Formats: sequence, structure tokens, C-alpha cells
Amino acid sequence: MTQEQLWQVLDPLWADPRVLSALFCGSAATIVLLKWLGHRQIQQKMEEARRTRDLALERMEKAARRFKQENPGTQTAHILSLTMVELAEKLKEGSLSPESVLYSYIGKALEVNQEVNCVIDFVHGCEDQLQKLKKQKEKGLLYGIPVSIKDHIDCKGHVSTGGLVKFLGQVKEEDSVIVQVLKSQGAIPFVKTNIPQTMINYDCSNLIFGQTLNPLNHQKTPGGSSGGEGALIAGGGSLLGIGSDVAGSIRLPSSFCGLCGLKPTGFRISKLGVISPIAGMSSVIGMLGPIARDVDSLALCMKALLCEEMFRLDPTVPPIPFDEEVYTSSKPLRIGYYEEDGYFQPSPSMKRAVQQTRKLLQEAGHTIVPFAPPKIDYMVDELFTRGIFSDGAAHLVDSFKGDIVDPNLKSQFNTYRLPALLKRILAIILKPIYPRIARDLSALCGVGSAKNLWDQHVAVAVG
Repeated sequence: MTQEQLWQVLDPLWADPRVLSALFCGSAATIVLLKWLGHRQIQQKMEEARRTRDLALERMEKAARRFKQENPGTQTAHILSLTMVELAEKLKEGSLSPESVLYSYIGKALEVNQEVNCVIDFVHGCEDQLQKLKKQKEKGLLYGIPVSIKDHIDCKGHVSTGGLVKFLGQVKEEDSVIVQVLKSQGAIPFVKTNIPQTMINYDCSNLIFGQTLNPLNHQKTPGGSSGGEGALIAGGGSLLGIGSDVAGSIRLPSSFCGLCGLKPTGFRISKLGVISPIAGMSSVIGMLGPIARDVDSLALCMKALLCEEMFRLDPTVPPIPFDEEVYTSSKPLRIGYYEEDGYFQPSPSMKRAVQQTRKLLQEAGHTIVPFAPPKIDYMVDELFTRGIFSDGAAHLVDSFKGDIVDPNLKSQFNTYRLPALLKRILAIILKPIYPRIARDLSALCGVGSAKNLWDQHVAVAVG
């Protein structure tokens, strides 16, 4: 049949409204069916991930129960009451065994998880690590210390989800550098902890593993994005965790859960073997860092991490070890402080904490100098927000393809995916009424070109 003959057959059909209606309805039904099938496929992937998590928790429970039955005299309550520094000393001198400590914390982690839903996986290699410790002649700084690991940090044989369906099923073939270093120092990574979807959120919820609660108040969030770490440590199920921080993701959970956290200087800790939905962003430097119950624990962790093993595994990390002399020095310091930065309104409790800290530092002999952060609007809007979303949030939006947006993230996501032109128009409209929101919308448009990106990098470098 020629093309002309084909049109002669089809032409009368196009003129029939019933045919057009049937074609339209059929197309619409096909689209709906395809969406339903895609949605169902996503649900199946998430259900499989939850089943895997449940099996891991069962394995944890069996391991803890087996140890308890074989060692009924273990003083679990005593072990859990020790600080990390005290625990490290007892492990090194041999008055406590790594087995008794690990299984005590496995049991406690299970209890905490039942209350607040913070554990997403059991690092089954922890029992292999126990056996390796018995063969090691030298005991590292973290010998026998159980460590919890944030979801997106790779552990061999496990998945780093980022709270996203796109990463499910991607079992990692090797440990991240930071996990390798922890193991070389005798630590025992034993669980992975929950995060918010994409990790760009101050809450801690995703549709795969659900909402994590604050152990101090179940009506509150533990903060994000290292919220699972904050919840587990605050609940007593871990005494040292590794989180990450771009815009407060270590500091917020630490604050919300009554803990101590440290975001190290950029490039101080290796990030090799860590997934991110905005990989490639370099205007703002995200870092891995420790969360613990006290400052001494953070210091001990940093001493352990800043070692030759890390510098060997990742040559991009400056080979600068922990400076014990500076840390232990009693020399008076000159310390700047502010109660308000001119951009974010502090809560009364935050203001009070700064005032009390200032008083304690003054009493200790330090010089305290008030100051106002310079160019705060420019720093936050143009360097920070536009730096994180220099691509107009395109990578972040793309990470949701083949996924379902968590309700807690929906308002953010809907803003991110607005066309740049619409963001600019809204920014102009809102500027007289809500200038700060207008600046945020403008910053979310990104930089627009490679030249502008380079200019932005220069601006970040010079401040």
C-alpha cells in the first residue's frame, strides 16, 4: 500500500469524532497504566530493601542473643556506661574484650532502633573484623570500639542508598577510605544508619526506611541529614558515629540530640567511597566527621583518622596529622563570637548557650571578642546557596527519576524543579514583600554558564 492509499483509508477515520475520542481515551489509559506500572516497580524495589533490612536486624538479634547465652556474666550495663576514652583504655589493657563491647552495643542498638527507627543495616563484616583484631599485634587507637556509619558511606557488601531508589541494589565491592582507616585503627563498623531522602533536608525521613524519631522526644526530629547517627548515639546504641555535613548535617543532629559533633575543615578527611545526589558540586565543601557523646571522643576519633593510612589511601588529603600539642595546650586564646549573625534568627536556648559558653571561656582566661559576620546576605545567598545549586538544582531533580518524593521533601522538590525563568519572575514579584525568599529563589536559578561558575569559584575563594 502506498502512502497516498494509506491516507485515503485513514482520512475518513480522522473525521469521525468517535474514533478520535477512542484514540484519546486509549492513549490516556496507556499513560496511566505505564505510570502505575512504574510506581509499582518502585514500590517493589523499596519493599525488597525493607525485607533486606529486616533480615539484617534479625541477624543482629541472633548474634546478640547467642553471645549473651554463651557469656551470661557479661556486664552489659557497665560497658554501656563507660565513655569512649574509658572504653578504649579498658580494651587496650585487656580488662574488657572487643566481643563483650560489640555485642553489648549490638543489643542496645536493637533496643534503640525499635523505639526510633534509626538502623537500616547490620554490617555483617563486623564479626570478621573481630577475628582480625585477635591476630593484630598492634592495637590501634580505636581498638575494639564499635562505630556506626551513615547510610551513604560505602561498606563492603552493603548498599549506600542516599534514601533514593536509584541506588538500591548497588552492592559495594569495597569499603570507603574512611571505613578502611577506621578498621586499620581497630574500630568495628557494625551498623548503618538512616538519612533523609537525598540528604538535603534537616529532617530524617525517606520512603524506603521511614521516619527516624528523636530518642529524647519522639514528637521531635533528630535533625538531618545525619539524623540516624544522632538518634542512635543519643539513645545509647552507639558511642561513635561517622556522619557528613554540607549545611549542618552533623551539627544539627548533634544539637537536636544533645551530642557533640565536628565538621572538619574541607578536604581534611577522605570522601572516596561516598555517594551523593549532587556529586560534582565544588563551590561548597561537604565533609565527613565524627559524632559522639563528648569532645574527648571526637578528639580521639580525629587522632585515629588523621594517620598515614588515610594519607596513603587518598593522596588528595593533606598529610597533616592531629596536632596534640595545640589540642592539649593551656595557652589563653583569642576567640570571636556572635549571638546573632544577622541572617538566621537564633532561638532563646541557642542565645543562652552562646552566652554561657562565653562566660565559661572568659573565666578560663581566654579573650572573647564580639564580631558580626561580614556580608552575611551575600555569603549565604550568593556563595552558599547559589554554590550548592550552581546547576539550578538539575542534578538533584534528576536523582528523583524513577523514585517517589517523600512528603517531607515535596515542598522543597517542587521549588527546585521550577523552570529558571519562573524562579526569576517569582523572585521579582516577591522582592518587595519577601526579599529573603526572593534572594533564595534567585540563587536557586544557578550560575547559568561555565564562565559564571568559574567567577563563582573565584568569589568563594576570596570571600
